[in-house]
Amino acid sequence: MKLPARIAVPIALLTLAACAPQTSGGTATTDDKSGTLRVWLFQEVDNKPKEKVVEQAVAAFEQRHAGTKVEVEYIPVDTRAQRVKAAFNDPKSAPDLIEYGNTDTAGYVKDGGLADVTAEFGAWADAKDTDPTARASVTVDGKVYGAPLFVGVRALYYRTDVFKELGLTAPKSQDELIATAKKVRKAKPGLYGLAVGGAYTYGAMPFIWAHGGELATAEGTSYKAAVNSAAARKGIAAYTSLFGDDNCPAAKCAQMGGNATVTAFASGKAAMAIGGDFSHAAVEAGAVKGKYAVVPLPGTAPGSIAPAFAGGNNLGVLRSTSHRTLAVDLMKQLAGKDTQGRLFDAMGFLPTYTDVRQQAARKQPFVKPFIDTLGAGAKFVPASPGWGQIDASLVLPTMFQEVVSGRKDVNAASDAAAGKMDAAFAAAR
Repeated sequence: MKLPARIAVPIALLTLAACAPQTSGGTATTDDKSGTLRVWLFQEVDNKPKEKVVEQAVAAFEQRHAGTKVEVEYIPVDTRAQRVKAAFNDPKSAPDLIEYGNTDTAGYVKDGGLADVTAEFGAWADAKDTDPTARASVTVDGKVYGAPLFVGVRALYYRTDVFKELGLTAPKSQDELIATAKKVRKAKPGLYGLAVGGAYTYGAMPFIWAHGGELATAEGTSYKAAVNSAAARKGIAAYTSLFGDDNCPAAKCAQMGGNATVTAFASGKAAMAIGGDFSHAAVEAGAVKGKYAVVPLPGTAPGSIAPAFAGGNNLGVLRSTSHRTLAVDLMKQLAGKDTQGRLFDAMGFLPTYTDVRQQAARKQPFVKPFIDTLGAGAKFVPASPGWGQIDASLVLPTMFQEVVSGRKDVNAASDAAAGKMDAAFAAAR
């Protein structure tokens, strides 16, 4: 699928997490075994392939459940926040099942919007093969509030033609990555060595994690910011060292996000970029088609893989549904192994099941670096409703940009970010 849609969805939903109401219409008192189920799914840039897969899954569901009809509505991202907020406030307007960004689970649970499906998920045969990180994205305080639909991780795209010309090899450590980026820039001043962005939170996180840092640590039922720990600061320093005339000039790169960095690579303006499995189509459509390769983003130790952020989307049953049993069954149908395999074929969505991912890798070799990255241990954001506010308020991008601009050093910028994070975590309790 095209890059912008995959990036825009989490941003819109994270904003929603900050503005959603604190209470929903509550749990329905009935559990009808027939009738009409309403489903809201994300509308993609090219939505037809997704619609076909969903139609197949819905037809199979309706065949199993006589007297039941499923109505699927694809919601535009730019109006979704208003629709979901209204649904939370008025159960009569709410769907039975909804697709949502996986960073929003905790916020939706706090708002009372999602049903606890721990028992049903635990008894589901497919669930045993769910990737642990994907499962964590639907889990809050040990309870499961949905089913993972797909995952998305990032790896290192690099220009094979440029590397061959300069006698370079794919970097095996982060120190080597930084040195290689600067070698390219020195030899080819018209290229960014590694395209980086001050607003590219998910591209920067692996540097913090690879150095042993964390975004936050659990404290009881809440979290305490950890971006100002010694280990996290090493990661921040490593990432921000890539902003400068010797790689990616701060004047041009400080404001760039993930879209811009991948676009720079795809258009031939960068020798390397940190991009997702979902970036493949955009790169293939660019000027570097046939002249690039992908490897896992290296960690600090030679040969290691940096932990990547495990992005993606989930499906959740709303607490207000009057068709709970049916809605849970439909959730399993849409998020099951067969449908996820079809969504990979149609849209390139990386399955959340380890066995289905291996099948996908055999079909499409380009996903192997991303699967290897997941296998090495991807990480997730703090499972707190406060994370939505942290992300929407651009706390981490502000921190990186303060360092890159020289307004603050790493210690001062990370202390300021930690203070804002702690305030958001406290407010979300």
